[in-house]
Amino acid sequence: MTVSGAAVVRVLIVDDDPLLRTGLAMMLGGAHDIQVVAEAGDGTEVPALVRQHAPDVVLMDIRMPVVDGLAATEALRARPDAPEVLVLTTFDADDQVLRALRAGAAGFVLKDTPPAEIVTAVRRVAQGHPVLSPAVTRRLIDRVADAGDDLRRTRARDRLALLNDREREVAVAVGQGRSNAEIGAALHLSVSTVKT
Repeated sequence: MTVSGAAVVRVLIVDDDPLLRTGLAMMLGGAHDIQVVAEAGDGTEVPALVRQHAPDVVLMDIRMPVVDGLAATEALRARPDAPEVLVLTTFDADDQVLRALRAGAAGFVLKDTPPAEIVTAVRRVAQGHPVLSPAVTRRLIDRVADAGDDLRRTRARDRLALLNDREREVAVAVGQGRSNAEIGAALHLSVSTVKT
């Protein structure tokens, strides 16, 4: 189906909150190029609705009774010709973001995202582009940066463990920004010994 030459994005909304589903359906239905083809209140309903309606994008909540959105995403994305999944949730916990992405979700957007941005995210995911809300992107960047810091700290500790007590005292003093002369005076060593 097309509207003025552009393909219509078919969307399945999956959320256990009927009021939120209705709001999302109204918001997405207001876009000229998006059609909400079905709604589900739990992940157990997703396989049958996908078979019946062939959506391009599944807008998936994470926390639902019986089968949550992460399990439903994993099962859905394992199917051949699976639709794209855009996770829409109030939770931006790192483990949930990573699990959703590992399961094959094309995006992760928080429910407090402005409506126009949610519409844009649905369009982008339908076009095959990944989407992460800015808050989620920031947390992932911080997590990757922290992982790098942890690795550097571990390597530094391993290298310091190879030093004897006196060498470790010199290394700590260097880390504190002391000059070779200051270190030598404090530890009763010659400057050449400190340099070595």
